[in-house]
Amino acid sequence: MAEALVDRFGPEVAVQIGEMIRTADPLFDVEAFTAAALTGYAELGLTDRAQAICDALVPALPAQPCAAIELISASLPPRGVAQRWQGMDSFVLMPFGMYIAEYGLDCFEASMAAQYEITRRFTSEFSIRAFIEHRYEPTMARLRHWVHDPDEHVRRLVSEGTRPRLPWAGQLQIFRDDPEPVLELLEVLKDDPSDYVRRSVANNLNDIAKDHPERVVDLCRRWWPEGSPERRRLVRHGLRTLVKAGDPGALAVLGYKEDDAIAVASLSVEPQYAVIGSTIRIRAEIGNTEGGERAALVDLRLEFARPRGRTSAKVFKGRELHLGPGESALVVKKVSLAQHSTRRHYPGEHRVAVLVNGRETASLTFEVGAEDAVMAAASLPGEDDG
Repeated sequence: MAEALVDRFGPEVAVQIGEMIRTADPLFDVEAFTAAALTGYAELGLTDRAQAICDALVPALPAQPCAAIELISASLPPRGVAQRWQGMDSFVLMPFGMYIAEYGLDCFEASMAAQYEITRRFTSEFSIRAFIEHRYEPTMARLRHWVHDPDEHVRRLVSEGTRPRLPWAGQLQIFRDDPEPVLELLEVLKDDPSDYVRRSVANNLNDIAKDHPERVVDLCRRWWPEGSPERRRLVRHGLRTLVKAGDPGALAVLGYKEDDAIAVASLSVEPQYAVIGSTIRIRAEIGNTEGGERAALVDLRLEFARPRGRTSAKVFKGRELHLGPGESALVVKKVSLAQHSTRRHYPGEHRVAVLVNGRETASLTFEVGAEDAVMAAASLPGEDDG
């Protein structure tokens, strides 16, 4: 069994942070600091563990926050060391970012310098948000400067830190209300040489599209015609939520339009009667019934039975097709009905629909039985059992 994420942020993290600070300040009391940080540590989740270490830093660092943040900067390991980190090794710097976000707002230059260096080793995408909220003008001026930084990690901080709906972070309501300042930054980064940065730009666009779909579609419509293959991949990824929702404007940007010539010749689910814990196979044959080449984006929407007659839907990515006159293609998707913490399954009638260029074109229903239905079927007497 894989090691739990929280277990990889164990007591050794507090010790490591204490030793890092002692390299910059030989008088730093590592033992007292770690004793304070680890009180009740075992019962905490990952983020709360990082917060406990941050809280222990407050009495251990210099009382003046600017001096404390300068000491944090001096404590950071050389970049060559950080570049050899693997997995969650870099999360050791998370408490530093928390301290800067909580105590560094009045130490703008020291805080910006520290976040710049932290993001080159880990990330400052969470701590920078406090400065966007409380020190908006100077922070945005700094981000407009950082879009041109030679380090891809710093450029990514610009796009990732301004995401209105960044996971694991509080939403930036100012950008949910008005995304224009963010879009100006993304305009500069849309053709960034780093895929790491471009994927962040796409994720930011996807966030913005949830509140301002028309604005994102208009922007992508302008980016698409002369776009490089890399930019077009960015646009596709940025429009993914709108495409799954069948937004006509987003689909049109990618070249997919409502077209009655694209038809579903056949649709099946195997087995027709499935049980929780098994896997189903959805097969859809898509055909071009008229002349001329047709473009089709085919997705599959599965509506799962829920308690009390309710349903929940999930769209599964199918295929992008280009069909000549009379041509057809098969779209096949396996879907697991195993129980997961993120998706629970219930017996009852399920429905699958084929979405062609965002429009439902065909559907059918099938039954899913309880897990114990397998055992019940196995216990039934056969013809030779008498």
